[in-house]
Amino acid sequence: MSVSSTSSVVPISFIPFNSTEQFHHEVRAQLAKDIEVLFDYAELPSPLLDACRYVMTGTGKLVRPLLVASAFSSTYNHNDTIVDKDNALASLLENDSDYDMCRRAALAVELLHTYSLVHDDLPCMDDDELRRGQPTAHIVFEESTALLAGDVLQTLAFEVLTAELPTFAPFDSAIASQLIAIFAPRARRMVSGQMLDLNAEATTGISQNDLEAIHRDKTGALIEAAMLMGGICAGATVPQRMALQEYAQHIGLAFQVQDDILDVTTSTDTLGKPAGSDEKLDKSTYVKLMGVNNATSYAQSLFDDGRAAIIREMSNGDLNSSTDNIDTDNDALLALIEWLWSRKK
Repeated sequence: MSVSSTSSVVPISFIPFNSTEQFHHEVRAQLAKDIEVLFDYAELPSPLLDACRYVMTGTGKLVRPLLVASAFSSTYNHNDTIVDKDNALASLLENDSDYDMCRRAALAVELLHTYSLVHDDLPCMDDDELRRGQPTAHIVFEESTALLAGDVLQTLAFEVLTAELPTFAPFDSAIASQLIAIFAPRARRMVSGQMLDLNAEATTGISQNDLEAIHRDKTGALIEAAMLMGGICAGATVPQRMALQEYAQHIGLAFQVQDDILDVTTSTDTLGKPAGSDEKLDKSTYVKLMGVNNATSYAQSLFDDGRAAIIREMSNGDLNSSTDNIDTDNDALLALIEWLWSRKK
């Protein structure tokens, strides 16, 4: 596979994982550069370009791109087929197509996620005026521009997987086809989940199973896509893909439970979006269903289950392997769990 002559990016995911802070900083910095490369390529007219740049360059957590990068890093580092890990970085620097496909995947999931936020904030949906600590797109721009910004971000999410982008190696068609097969149905599920969530507003007597069915699609589907796409770019084996999917399913639910808790326990200034919005819209939430304390315990158990799925794969399926023998401090996915559990927004 040939590599673009303009590509000079060092695959930070292959550099030893030293700390969560450093790893996340490098991923966010790379994503910011790639967003600008994409917008230069897309040649969008104003004010559409202005609106897209506005919503894509805020102060979001960037959880989904971090999931892609972390899954990529962990899968690569734990892949039993790599014999000479000391020289693996040097060989991959000569052919960084897999890493650049990971960059494309991280862009794709953030584009799709941001499109969903822009549309969720519209007056016809949740009618929110604050997102990521700044006024929402339809407040800063006309509502029609915000609507179109969401539309074009959604289309770019798929285009970026195979576009001829400067600073990127040529796309790998075999990997791209797998990414699209993972990404497209989960993008559809995300929209279906949003519809189910709207249907559930002001619904009384909703069960935990019903609530989880909503959020496995609305929130969990894209988290699942991010995990699997990162793993695929790193050549994940079938057992590794199964572990990543199990991890993602637990984390997807845990993330939503956390959001419900934070909505009632954290201030608007900290959240970067209106606190108490779930209650205002009379949404069905885990807090409403089970209370803050029980919801917190449930989120913790989901995070624990996600961690266990990765540890089982890291120990080659030996369920009796002690976690004391696993270097959990130097694994991107396991570190991400700790970071997510401690988040306040």
